[in-house]
Amino acid sequence: MSETSFPINDLLRRKLQTGLTIASLTLCVALTVYLLLFGENIGFEISQAAQGKLTAGFSMVFSQFIFFIALLIVVTGAVIASFMIFVMMSQRTKDIGLMRASGCPNDLIFGYFMTELLIITFASCFLGVIFGTLANYASIILFNFLGFQIMQKPINFWLVLFVFALFFVLTIIFGVKPILDVTKVEPAKAISPTYHFGLSKEPGFKVISKSSFTFKIALRSLFRRKSATIRIILCLAAVFTLITVAVAGGIIADQTTKSWVEKAVGRDIILIAHQDMCNQYTLLLSKFHEAGESSQFNYTEQEYLLSENLLNQLNAMSDIHVDARLVVEAYVKEVPGVIIDPEAGTPSSVGDHREGESLIVGVEPENVLGEWFIEGEFLETNKESEAIIGDSLAQRMFSKPLSQSILFRGRIFDVAGVCLDPINNGNVTYMPLQVLQNAMGVSKPNVVMIRVDSVNRADVLDKIEKVVKNANPDFTVFELNQVLDANLSFLGHLWSIIMFLPLFSLIAASLCLIGYVVLAIAEQRRELGVLRALGIKPKTVTKIVSEQSFIILLSSFAVGVPIGIILTLLILVPEPIITSYTVLEIAGWLLIGLLVVFVSSLYPTIKFARKSILEIMNQP
Repeated sequence: MSETSFPINDLLRRKLQTGLTIASLTLCVALTVYLLLFGENIGFEISQAAQGKLTAGFSMVFSQFIFFIALLIVVTGAVIASFMIFVMMSQRTKDIGLMRASGCPNDLIFGYFMTELLIITFASCFLGVIFGTLANYASIILFNFLGFQIMQKPINFWLVLFVFALFFVLTIIFGVKPILDVTKVEPAKAISPTYHFGLSKEPGFKVISKSSFTFKIALRSLFRRKSATIRIILCLAAVFTLITVAVAGGIIADQTTKSWVEKAVGRDIILIAHQDMCNQYTLLLSKFHEAGESSQFNYTEQEYLLSENLLNQLNAMSDIHVDARLVVEAYVKEVPGVIIDPEAGTPSSVGDHREGESLIVGVEPENVLGEWFIEGEFLETNKESEAIIGDSLAQRMFSKPLSQSILFRGRIFDVAGVCLDPINNGNVTYMPLQVLQNAMGVSKPNVVMIRVDSVNRADVLDKIEKVVKNANPDFTVFELNQVLDANLSFLGHLWSIIMFLPLFSLIAASLCLIGYVVLAIAEQRRELGVLRALGIKPKTVTKIVSEQSFIILLSSFAVGVPIGIILTLLILVPEPIITSYTVLEIAGWLLIGLLVVFVSSLYPTIKFARKSILEIMNQP
């Protein structure tokens, strides 16, 4: 028989302990693998900018969340590993005492349990990699089923190997200390039924008043085992911090990013353009959620330009707001800027001479309907030498955009701001309409945006359609809500994936608390047996142990939730949008999570309370 058969059989004999430990660590590894692989497939890798979908600004928000949640999962995994190994070794103290009493040296005992730790760690990391990879495939299939085409990239073997090695090393490091500590316990103390590793026990049984009887027993028991109590509170606090960042951050970021897109495109905005131009414009807006290159398109074809007659009729209509635009594609070039060193006071050059193609949109600043989330300022009517660039263009071509300029058709424009805009996936430049018309040699716009301000919107739309069709049958009236809703739906599905992760964290938290409850019951077995013999009912025993769990949960909840909220608001989401409904929604989900963990911890308590007095007193 091999040297590892005894540890394996020992682990199989203790199915609950082994199962809880492996399941907890497997969830942490699976979550990390899934997050990183799914991020690569969507296109917001931690180390890269947006590729094909989303803009650089939106990709940055997602990347921060993925990186931060992955970091929290690693930290939580290390804390969970330390606690679960501590629980496992606490319940093996008597075995070690018997082994030492029979003459086994410490190095042999350490090697025996180290082998068990290696088996558990390898199994957890291996299963975590498998489940995380399968979850990634399942998510891609789900997104494709929902209509968002996402190509499945080949699995990044080195990334998976890195996660496997990271968790394997961390688990071994945090698991070795409990093994070393328990192997140093004196044999006589380890065999004693009154000794439990990591738990300090009072010598006597104090008389407790009838007032708040169960609560005082529960509270006294928690203080009596300070080491284990502090460990479980820290463990659950880490889990609740992770849950809060995922839930609160996910909900806030979902609402905030959707608001950015909706304000940039505009709700209930009507597009008037030639049918081909309309199709091209909607394609440019759809690039936010559909990867792919658009075909060559001549934006300045004479047939695409709006006639003077049509523009005059639209401007003459009441109850509408007209935003005329000229949309073209052209090459632009980065112009280096000069910044002043705040310490030395000397000027230095920033930027290069990078160039590339960009969508150019000419607008009238006083009539523009969009409202962008912008760093800097938007265009002003009296400033014709300024331009606004999209976040993807800024990230791809500029070093410090607000201190630089952009060259277009031999003319230099100062970069006044960087905006988050879904059109053309953020590769866009806004400049004054008249300036763009002069540069392109075009006298008319090729698209018109209209917002209806009347309560009789349907009647106004009918009137607009008649005016457009009478002026030119090839022109169409198209509501952008359909494309806008598709972009918002894509964002919603991405954030729902992140907000779904707390389900696995809740399972890990539940397993940790169950492990603590099992340890607490083992330490209190004789005491609770005496209480049962004195006439206490099983439901009172259940109440005592459940109150301990509830006190621990509230303590960890009070620590983890504020930390998670602070991290979310100060680090992860710039200028977050928070409403009263948002606060209620976050509070509701967190309370549901608290309740789920508490209810799951009742299983070992109820199972123990149903045992007879003889079974309870018969120490295993």
